[in-house]
Order: sequence, then structure tokens, then C-alpha cells
Amino acid sequence: MSYVFDPRDVISVPVDGSMDRFPVNNIYCVGRNYAAHAIEMGFDPDREAPFFFMKPAFAVLSDDAEMKYPAHSNDVHHEVELVVALHSGGTNISVDEAMSLVYAYGVGVDMTRRDLQGEAKEKSRPWEAGKTFLHAAPCAALRKCFEAGELNDASITLRVNGETRQAGNVNQMIWKVPEIISRLSALFVLQPGDMIYTGTPSGVGPIQPGDQVSAKIDGLSELSFKVSSA
Repeated sequence: MSYVFDPRDVISVPVDGSMDRFPVNNIYCVGRNYAAHAIEMGFDPDREAPFFFMKPAFAVLSDDAEMKYPAHSNDVHHEVELVVALHSGGTNISVDEAMSLVYAYGVGVDMTRRDLQGEAKEKSRPWEAGKTFLHAAPCAALRKCFEAGELNDASITLRVNGETRQAGNVNQMIWKVPEIISRLSALFVLQPGDMIYTGTPSGVGPIQPGDQVSAKIDGLSELSFKVSSA
């Protein structure tokens, strides 16, 4: 088979203790999945049905590479999140079956052009300009589930230049991982290589070129990257 042009290389994320890398397919993100974050964004934290948005695979930043500050924004925010990586897929997966799809966990940051997102919200337009850009989804090396164990009570933190900006616990998620997977599979055909960013605790805020960002969840590899000029 020939192509009009050479296909791009497979985008992947390292796996702790392995020479193999995890090939990234789709990136799904859960909105407002921590009550305190919902409140700080001006929304009611009641347990409404989860909602989702997506990022392209090219948004992934891994291997401690530098993040390029995106163009057309003066207000880029960090949102630290637990990332769930799937090694199998399907549709209409039950909550009880959901965890069988999970290969590994990781620490990720949902980078957001908050000014562009805000403009889109005001005009009732889609969020893509605010959420989708190069390096919009930094992710640490993944840790396999059987090595990480259950992450039902793990602290989650993000620091900028050594200052703690976000601090919470994954037990504060409104919708838990099995419920998220089940709901997603009712809306989309999940596939191997899909990654799910599961929402962020409160404390989101801006970054600037020159900042050093580090993010950590107990039991997982730490994520660290520097922000460079566009």
C-alpha cells in the first residue's frame, strides 16, 4: 500500500520498567469531576452526568520534554489529572467490567488556553481552541495497574517553580474510574491506546514561559517539564 505522503510516526508514552511504549489513540477528558474545581469555575458541584471533550494524540508531551507556550493566548492554565490508559476497548461496558480495560495509570496535565475557552463559552461555541494545541496534554511515564495497585486514596499535587498550586486526592473525584469508562463506552467505541484524563482538583492557574512544572500522584511516576516560549 502507498500513501500520498508518509504517515506520521506513532505518538507514544513511556511505560515504567519496560522498553515497550504505549501507543496513543484518542484522548478523552472529563470535565468538572472534582467538586471544589467545579465551584472555583462557577458551577454547581452536584453529581450531574459526566461530560467529555477530546484532545488529539499530537497534544501529548512526554519524556520530560519542554512544553512550548501556545500562540494566541495570554492565559494558559494547568490542570493536574489522573490518566487512565486502556489496552482494550468496546462499547456499553458495565461498571463491573470496566477495570478489565485498564492497562496503566499516569500523571497528566490538561493544559488550557483559558482566555480562548472563556470566549467560546460566552458565545456557546465548542472549546477546541481552548483545549487543543501542541503539548496540551503532558503525561508522565505510565505505571501498569498491577504495579500501581488501587488508586482509590492517593494524593494529587502540582507545583510551579516549587510552589504548590494544586493539592487534592483522587478520592475526591465525583465520578470514579469504572463509572467514567462505562459512561464513555456508551457514547464512543473505546479502543486500545485510548487515554482518559479524569478531571482536576481545585487550584488551577496560569503558567508562563520559563516556569518549571511538576506534578505527582502517590504511587506513580512524577511528571516534570519546563515551559518555553512559543
